[in-house]
Amino acid sequence: MKEIISTDKAASAVGAYSQGTTNGDLLFTAGQIGLTPDGDLLGDEDIETQTTQALDNLTAIIEEAGGSLDDVLKTTVFLADIDDFDAMNEVYGSYFDDEPPARSAIQAGGLPANMDVEIEAVVSLE
Repeated sequence: MKEIISTDKAASAVGAYSQGTTNGDLLFTAGQIGLTPDGDLLGDEDIETQTTQALDNLTAIIEEAGGSLDDVLKTTVFLADIDDFDAMNEVYGSYFDDEPPARSAIQAGGLPANMDVEIEAVVSLE
């Protein structure tokens, strides 16, 4: 059975979607951007700041569901400009220890709110 995951420690959903959904075994997060829990858009900030906020949002959603970053199986990183990969990757790597999840990183046009990065995750809650 599907359960909705929601926390005020991450950016609120601003459309017809949930921060996360789970069936008890797997958690699927919505893509997270540089939007603070207080609703401040960080689109004018650098890629490192936006990546940090996106990952902080993901962490809060995952923890609300009872998991941790160690439980992340797969992430997808959407970049407005693939040339930002190295800077994003530097921040991203600081969130995952020796055994990072599988990851795809692609250049995608037109990210929400003209952000430079959006990150989503699939997490094991078993």
